[in-house]
Amino acid sequence: MKNKQKSTGIDKVRTEIDSIDTEILKLLNKRAQCAIEIAGIKRTANLKFHSAERERAVLERLTGINKGPFPNDALRVIFREIMSASLALEEPLKVAFLGPEGTFTNLAAVRHFGSFAKYIPVDSIKAVFEAVEHGETNYGLVPIENSNEGVVSYTLDTFMDYDLKIASEVMLEVSHNLLSKSGDKSRVKRIYSHPQASAQCRGWLEAHMPGIPVLETSSTAKAAGIAATDEDTAAIASELAARLYDLKVIKRRIQDKRHNFTRFLVISKESPKRTGSDKTSIMFSINDQPGALYEVLYPFKQAGINLTKIESRPSKRRAWEYIFFVDMQGHVDEEKIAKAIEKVKKNCLYLTVLGSYPIDARLYKR
Repeated sequence: MKNKQKSTGIDKVRTEIDSIDTEILKLLNKRAQCAIEIAGIKRTANLKFHSAERERAVLERLTGINKGPFPNDALRVIFREIMSASLALEEPLKVAFLGPEGTFTNLAAVRHFGSFAKYIPVDSIKAVFEAVEHGETNYGLVPIENSNEGVVSYTLDTFMDYDLKIASEVMLEVSHNLLSKSGDKSRVKRIYSHPQASAQCRGWLEAHMPGIPVLETSSTAKAAGIAATDEDTAAIASELAARLYDLKVIKRRIQDKRHNFTRFLVISKESPKRTGSDKTSIMFSINDQPGALYEVLYPFKQAGINLTKIESRPSKRRAWEYIFFVDMQGHVDEEKIAKAIEKVKKNCLYLTVLGSYPIDARLYKR
């Protein structure tokens, strides 16, 4: 009798869930019709079809009024997908990324733009910049630094050759997984991986896969592709690669350091508007003389501007000339930021603002 009562209670709640799901479906289609209507208005007024500012405002408003118990992190993911699907009804976003499919750069792009954008894998960071510069894609996504391995120097160097802006930053926790066709650890006779990924998993591999050779590939996605063709081969790659190449997970999260983040930059032809929680990135060169860097950076101290990163690189154009990349909190439209940059420019051989863009809050949750 008690089981029957429990069953009746569950059935009643499930019926209510079914009713709610039906209502959600109706509202999703109603929202899609609104998106189609907006698309028509934009075409008539010759407006750009994608507004990152609007998407950000939607997410901030909803997470701000959410009283739970549904978690905000899940809410962001769901509404990112809803907006991605709605935008695809107008015109899918085109996003270039450092390929092939299944890389962590691909995963970061999907997390940022949603599943319904059109993702175009290219074979180099330079090719990402070229795709955006030539108008082949709306955005590009490139890695800029890893919490364990440091800065991706080639990305910084490439900014010198293109007149593009940083539109956003994306923080991705990098989780390495051991994958194979069978999912059977005992069958693995060799492991393929990008050398950086295998280096980050060295301790786990030595402890759990002793004597198994680890072979290098050009990317973790390439490793997954090789593993998909051989029952005795495993790959170190992302869960996205597991889905794309139909691989099973032998072991998740095999990296030695649990807090392993990669920061990516979204590049476009325009910088976004001020949000109130922004970061500005600049690039400049100075004369090689004593005290030069101090003189350049002093206006930021005077203005009370927090510099969050300073990175130097040889310019590769002139002997002993260095290029500096600086991140600071604030937006270039703020008066104190704009004035400080103008003062700094006077002591530089050249200076360019790479962009002002919203801070990814995950940078401060580690």
